[in-house]
Amino acid sequence: MIGTSRNGQPDPLQTEAEISLKRLLPRLDAFWSEDDIACGLAREFTQRLVAQWPRLFRLLFTLYHDRYDFFYHLEEIMFTAARGWKQRSPELREQDDHRLNDPTWFQSEHMVGGALYVDLFSENLSKLRECIPYFKDLGLTYVHLMPLFAVRPGDNDGGYAISNYRSVDPRLGTIDDLRQLADEFREADICLCLDFVFNHTSDDHYWAQHAQAGDIEYQQYYYCFPDRTVPDQYERTLREIFPTVRRGNFTWHDGMQRWVWTTFNSFQWDLNYGNPAVFRAMLEEMLFIANTGVDILRLDAVAFIWKQMGTNCENRPEAHQLIQAFNCMAEIAAPGLVFKSEAIVHPDEVVKYIGEEECQISYNPTLMALLWESLATRSTQLLKKSLSHRHRLPHGTSWVNYLRCHDDIGWTFDDKDAAQLGINGYNHRQFLNNFYTGQFPGSFARGVPFQHNPATGDMRISGTLASLAGLEQAIEFHDPKLIEMSVRRMCLLYGITLSVGGIPLLYLGEEWGMLNDYDFVKDPAKAGDTRWIHRPKMKWEYLQNFKQEVDDQNGSIRGKIFRSIQKLISLRKNLPSLAGQQMELVPVDNPHVLGFVRHFEGNRTLVLANFTEEEQRVPANNVRTGGLGRFFQDLISEQEIATHEDLVMQPYGLLWLDRI
Repeated sequence: MIGTSRNGQPDPLQTEAEISLKRLLPRLDAFWSEDDIACGLAREFTQRLVAQWPRLFRLLFTLYHDRYDFFYHLEEIMFTAARGWKQRSPELREQDDHRLNDPTWFQSEHMVGGALYVDLFSENLSKLRECIPYFKDLGLTYVHLMPLFAVRPGDNDGGYAISNYRSVDPRLGTIDDLRQLADEFREADICLCLDFVFNHTSDDHYWAQHAQAGDIEYQQYYYCFPDRTVPDQYERTLREIFPTVRRGNFTWHDGMQRWVWTTFNSFQWDLNYGNPAVFRAMLEEMLFIANTGVDILRLDAVAFIWKQMGTNCENRPEAHQLIQAFNCMAEIAAPGLVFKSEAIVHPDEVVKYIGEEECQISYNPTLMALLWESLATRSTQLLKKSLSHRHRLPHGTSWVNYLRCHDDIGWTFDDKDAAQLGINGYNHRQFLNNFYTGQFPGSFARGVPFQHNPATGDMRISGTLASLAGLEQAIEFHDPKLIEMSVRRMCLLYGITLSVGGIPLLYLGEEWGMLNDYDFVKDPAKAGDTRWIHRPKMKWEYLQNFKQEVDDQNGSIRGKIFRSIQKLISLRKNLPSLAGQQMELVPVDNPHVLGFVRHFEGNRTLVLANFTEEEQRVPANNVRTGGLGRFFQDLISEQEIATHEDLVMQPYGLLWLDRI
């Protein structure tokens, strides 16, 4: 009985949900009848709608109950979902069925991801289809395409200022090209991930154009104010995201004679989710994208989607409720779809977005930052501290573990974790910024600053993995030993992200050790954003040269990096112990070495990683008790290891140990 709560007492809200559904179902029946939809299709949708309705109604009522037109929007939201399900292809519906029967499909050890910009990697979507054999050869089963929808001309924040969610940027292809790519990915067992930029639109989006033309209905899709009174009240508690580019969070629009809320850039207008019409409209866009054949949607800038006066307008409870409502609608109209959270915020806030009813997978920015921190300090203490209580996730969810992405590196560790180890968080971030921009004595890194704010000391880091790990410096010095150490650092980092628990994600091009691209400044649309330094154009000649080198039984730096990563991916996909999230730290009596055990359904692998350029000893007893054995095989080197004496690890050594 919907109208009864768990403690047996009447629940007025559940009663209202039941009454509302009772009123709406006959209208839904008429919808299916008018559209001559097969009975089975209608029945599947209605069953899921009824199952999800109590949760959906509660979420939407909580967000919008004070709206006079709440029930109108409720009905429109239901019909939007029904139309989305009707438009879903038979192939996608069949895939939905498989995933409903295997809800942990994305937690498999076979999941290995890669991210890329289509124009930089393959020029267009048609040519990207030709890259499927390359993805298969590398071992990828999940490819994330950075924003590819139509964008405003000129600066578009790397594709995140979307003009049309239903049209691909014509330089990349068409929406039919995207559908064809998704079909061929599915045939190759590769999942497709796209961004859902749902915090804002471009200022030339259809809705924004109507708002600029004076249409009040569309002005209500955004935050528009006639003067500075309300914006100034908000500004008292807001932070600036890009302080070196623009000050404040509002932009004056001459045509409308209005101030518009623009958190990121002046041309990106924040959507007003306090208006249920916006939720419904974005739901329609989301389902359209899902129906192109997308498996995973990366929800962009999730922390910013709800505004409340007197707060910093980040990570509000209503933001979670909104995402849960989108999740609910996906469960009804596209049940094979998975959400990926992008929340580069405090670790305590990151995990709040992760759950079966919110975002099933999430970027792991804290692990990424602390892996780089451990390389700089040659110490694993802060990394271990974080992993000891921040790696576990709710059932049915997964981390996405990455080393580099299209974005910058922010030092998102917890100051309390650091303080317990005697580390001052502010000072430590200054050290890391100096180290990774090459200013600290002895640094191997060649990163560049991003959004340095001298007033606060805040700064983030841009740079490719290879340049940050020392390869650029080593090549400049023509030093074979430095080159070897930089390659070992890269393999060490990849070895951890591929084994620690979750979905590993490569930023493509890194498998070849691509260096910083300093020529980005030649493009006026990119010159002001140093993140373009780590978004170089793919050089396919590397692959051709690599094939020649293999044929000639020769080698190169790039070839060594590629082969090493390819081997680690292959090993991962043959280790059932690396499925899921289960990870336990192993006490290692050495502050320079990280040790953990992965286990799944009786399979067990011990991982050890040395974060220094010196040999390190691991007591034999640590290995025996961690691996629960006396004799092991290192799966990477294929060497047997006994534990009658201490284990000596090579500089930046990585071991994946299975008991013999």
